[in-house]
Amino acid sequence: MTNFTPREIVSELDRYIVGQQQAKRAVAIALRNRWRRQQVPAELRDEIAPKNIIMIGPTGVGKTEIARRLAKLAQAPFIKVEASKFTEVGYVGRDVESMVRDLLELAVMMVREEETKALRIKAEDQAEERLLDLLLPGDADQSPDKQEQHQKTREKLRKLLRLGELDERFVELETETSQMPVMNVFAPQGGEDMGINFQEMFGNLFPKKKQRKRVQVRDAREQLIETEAEKLVDMEKVLTLAKERTEQNGIIFIDEIDKVASREGAQGPEISREGVQRDILPIVEGSTVNTKHGPIKTDHILFIAAGAFHVSKPSDLIPELQGRFPIRVELESLGEEEFIRILTEPKNALVRQYCELMKTEGIELVFNPEAIREIAITARMVNDQTENIGARRLHTIMEKLLETLSFDAPEMNHQTIEIDATAVRSKLSDIAKNEDLSRFIL
Repeated sequence: MTNFTPREIVSELDRYIVGQQQAKRAVAIALRNRWRRQQVPAELRDEIAPKNIIMIGPTGVGKTEIARRLAKLAQAPFIKVEASKFTEVGYVGRDVESMVRDLLELAVMMVREEETKALRIKAEDQAEERLLDLLLPGDADQSPDKQEQHQKTREKLRKLLRLGELDERFVELETETSQMPVMNVFAPQGGEDMGINFQEMFGNLFPKKKQRKRVQVRDAREQLIETEAEKLVDMEKVLTLAKERTEQNGIIFIDEIDKVASREGAQGPEISREGVQRDILPIVEGSTVNTKHGPIKTDHILFIAAGAFHVSKPSDLIPELQGRFPIRVELESLGEEEFIRILTEPKNALVRQYCELMKTEGIELVFNPEAIREIAITARMVNDQTENIGARRLHTIMEKLLETLSFDAPEMNHQTIEIDATAVRSKLSDIAKNEDLSRFIL
């Protein structure tokens, strides 16, 4: 768990996300409060509940990106779910508890990967010994003189192996494959959350089939390292750490929360929106969810909800659920100046991405400031005329602008291509001005 200060967290988020300072400050405080909670006396620690956040703002303004970058910064298990995919118990659809199970599976993968990396050096040593056995098979009944000679030869091979001079040589590698027959299990939608793993249940009942295949030493080394690392990883320890990390540091991002808000005066049947909210409520409040790895408590998982709330409003959510999201932040719509900053400032700025992509074809792509402003003006204009999809509009416009260049790039050899405002206007102005065309193309 990181112990960054809120100011440092906001500074890190600023490298990737333009604006939205209020939302950044809210998530930075929430993350810092997790570290603070770990420092308080044990008897009080369990009483301090996370302050869940609800983000309100149109699509494409950075809600998901803020939550995703926050989880990466915290090195915490993070999962994004869409509230509209869930249905009330009794309906066909995904069960709300599945988000906790998915979060735990992700934590298991994270911890297992970390443990594998930590054990890689030891695994490399063991893989090297196995590889030398394949290159120079030994005989236990050899005389002492022959054994000494065999050891000297083995050490020579070890040096050559480490220098990479044996990488092209072939060895016979033995692998095991399960002979378990294919079974089709017919279950209702959402049956993947039953927590039953048939492969684990029946895998040991069927014999393993051994296969021998010829592979190059360089490929055999990697395969053997993976095999040895898997043997070294203590899965019991992995599961214990993963469960602890899920319960103490997990972050669940519930997108489209507005889609399950019951609209006032709504006509016609609704797929039990309020029922979905009531199913989500105990998980956010703090409950125990059964998983195939054991029970998981959700009391200290941080929940970040987000929604555009175009049709409904946060007060349309049931009062109990509103009360579990005490921090509300409103994200601002993006305009021309924000688009210019998004195109140029962040570490993963769009202009930089396209310049680097073209560089792989030997083309130096240069955008002058007027071109960047023209792209931003076009994006703002199309957002105003059609649906406002925020910064996502920039991706569509950049693809349309550079479509011909991307197609012809491999045949153009080494060139410097400058994009100016005239080039942007000639490519996009007709489409942008025609509302019907821009609706379907941009």
